[in-house]
Amino acid sequence: MKKYLLINLVLLLLFNCLHADNWPAWRGENATGSTDSGTYPSELNLNKNLLWKAVLPDKGCSTPIVWENSIFLTSPLNGKDTVLSFSMDGERKWQTPIGPERKGKHRNGSGSNPSVVTNGKSLYALFKSGNLVCLNFSGKIIWQKDLSGYGKDTLYWDFGTSPILSSKHLIVALMRKGNSWLLAFDQTTGEVVWKKERNFQTPPECDHSYATPTLINHDGREAILVWGAERLSAHSSKDGEMFWVSTGFNPKQKKNWVVVGSQVVAADVVIVPYGRGTHMTGIRMGGTGDITETHRLWTRTDTGCFVPSPSVAHGRVYILRDRGEVHCIDPKTGKSHWEEAFPRASSSYFASPTVAGSKLYAPREDGVILIADVAEGFTFLGEFDMGERIIASPVPVNEKILIRGEENLFLFGG
Repeated sequence: MKKYLLINLVLLLLFNCLHADNWPAWRGENATGSTDSGTYPSELNLNKNLLWKAVLPDKGCSTPIVWENSIFLTSPLNGKDTVLSFSMDGERKWQTPIGPERKGKHRNGSGSNPSVVTNGKSLYALFKSGNLVCLNFSGKIIWQKDLSGYGKDTLYWDFGTSPILSSKHLIVALMRKGNSWLLAFDQTTGEVVWKKERNFQTPPECDHSYATPTLINHDGREAILVWGAERLSAHSSKDGEMFWVSTGFNPKQKKNWVVVGSQVVAADVVIVPYGRGTHMTGIRMGGTGDITETHRLWTRTDTGCFVPSPSVAHGRVYILRDRGEVHCIDPKTGKSHWEEAFPRASSSYFASPTVAGSKLYAPREDGVILIADVAEGFTFLGEFDMGERIIASPVPVNEKILIRGEENLFLFGG
């Protein structure tokens, strides 16, 4: 009897070791941009530990997602918004055109910026064109919507807000001048369950936001955290009603303080980057109504990130600034554990950093990925040139690193 129990235990452990990790959304399962467990590569060397490289059809900037042994991402293909699937062996499994593409206009943008999101049963994708689609894992379209009817896209640059999933709904945030919406769709049918306008008077461009909402818990109830238009607000996932709001992010009413980097949650604290990379604040979640004066824990005006979003790992917040400075911050106090920097270069950082195990991966816009060990302080491990621009964030899966470039998809092993 003991022999069979031992065999079953070994088989269970083997299955768990072989089973691929999941990365079901832009910043992973918990929207932290990190995975605590595993040993990940110290180098991403095209001549040494590249497992495979797969050609992509056109320029797209969305970060891939992974579910079990499948990779999903968006890209233009022959002028159409398209969802693609690859196997973990690098083989293209299928490609499904959705509708006419609306091209990007920034050198580091595209019409395919938002990431796919999945609940393990269906796939959901959103494009700059307004195409919103649900597919099954074989690439068949289940339902499709056109969101252009919710108003003109007045964003100065390319739409980049990814959809997220609550327990029952697909959530989409459209944040621009005069026609901002928080929308909830039935995951199965695509019907609109509720919609809330989110329009506020702000200085020019300050009502534009490229941030992705975050799913949180509010007093035992599921809620959606939204950052844009100089407001951080929490809404019921059931009906969109607002639980609380924090303001005061632009007291001098400066122009063009647009939101690009997303907020991140560490325990019960929301870390909010703002002021075009010059400010950062920590806000304790909870309460009702306007919590501006009661829940702000700290504010810093000497650090922040403009385009890259922070990562949370090991109870700490990791900030990658646009020019390569890396700050490790305590989320409750805002104080730095340490402040370091990658080697200086003429290019900036547009992708958000990923922390995998003890490693921090930081792609630079020119295609160079820099790696540091952050287990105990900051130890620079090296820089690795992919040979093409990198705007998407690295994806850690099963002790491997998936990289999406403008032209190719790469998988590196240990």
